[in-house]
Amino acid sequence: MSLSEFFSDRITADVLQQMDGVLALTGQLARQRLTADGEACVAAVTEAAASVSRTLNTALDLKRILTSGLELDLAPLRLREVMDEIQENWEARAAASGVTLLVAYDGDPEAAAMADRKRLLQIFDGFIGEAVAAQGRGAVEAGLYAHVDETGVRLEGRVRGPRAAAWDAHDAESRIRQIADRLGLEVAIGSMLARHVLKGMDGELRNEANAGASDTASFEVRLAPLTEAMPEPSEDSAGRAAHILVVDDNATNRMVAQSLVEMFDCTSEVAEDGEEAVEAARTGRFDLILMDIRMPRMDGVAATRAIRALPGRVGGVPIIALTANADPDDCESYLAAGMNGVVEKPMKPEHLLNALQQALDGSANAAAA
Repeated sequence: MSLSEFFSDRITADVLQQMDGVLALTGQLARQRLTADGEACVAAVTEAAASVSRTLNTALDLKRILTSGLELDLAPLRLREVMDEIQENWEARAAASGVTLLVAYDGDPEAAAMADRKRLLQIFDGFIGEAVAAQGRGAVEAGLYAHVDETGVRLEGRVRGPRAAAWDAHDAESRIRQIADRLGLEVAIGSMLARHVLKGMDGELRNEANAGASDTASFEVRLAPLTEAMPEPSEDSAGRAAHILVVDDNATNRMVAQSLVEMFDCTSEVAEDGEEAVEAARTGRFDLILMDIRMPRMDGVAATRAIRALPGRVGGVPIIALTANADPDDCESYLAAGMNGVVEKPMKPEHLLNALQQALDGSANAAAA
């Protein structure tokens, strides 16, 4: 890695972490009593910070695909859940742009396959983002059609919106420049990512002209049949009702972590370093500890070893590392110290929720045994 690439990646990571902090702070503000003007300001800052985070995360993902190829994380997925998530993610954003988003799923409601949820969402995000930005007003339609046979599932996705003539350009640089000039950088990068993800999944893309000035982006991918059973929803989900200790020496990071765990209906307390964490753990009040690694007085690894040395149930509390250093060797050392998982900073809600579920489910199973 060249020096310029190092600084570029480091600056991007730092900006993402700062944006997470801004989102945590605006989330706290939004829960306060504000004037109408204050609420509008908080909403505008929130959307601006969210847009920066989405753009940087999308750009980083596109860079990884262009340099290292597409990686898929396959897991059992109910296909209708993709459209449920599309509706949840895009309904408010589309409405804010004066656009009505119409979402449909056609197929067996229980149809499932081995799929990468994140990548399927990225494909839809790219085409929907382009259509919403270009529409101005009116409606954008997004649909998913699942055709199940003995070899797996054939998915056909459709997004109907205004014609994007910039994609007629022959080279990628011209396309992304034209999309960025007309619709903004976030839309342009998302459009490029969607097409590279689709290509990496051996998918096919077609543009079908409609009456008027719109067209339909139609894409098709094949998914493998299930190789394991679909997990059943649990009434005792790990994302609810857990009391969590957040340990970090940075106040913004603590607030970000607390805001995220509140999203999952958890309660939390904080500690500012490893020594405070060990003392708090002695009380036995916590179902799980989120532990920063680099802290003054006592770092996260030393604090984890000290907690593991405590007698009884308190010594076995699940501990998840929060760190910007998530290389395989680093992660191995954290697990060897007694941690149950690792979540990379800047934290993504889905990554944190997955780590919470795995650690708490494992703890519950151990207690039952």
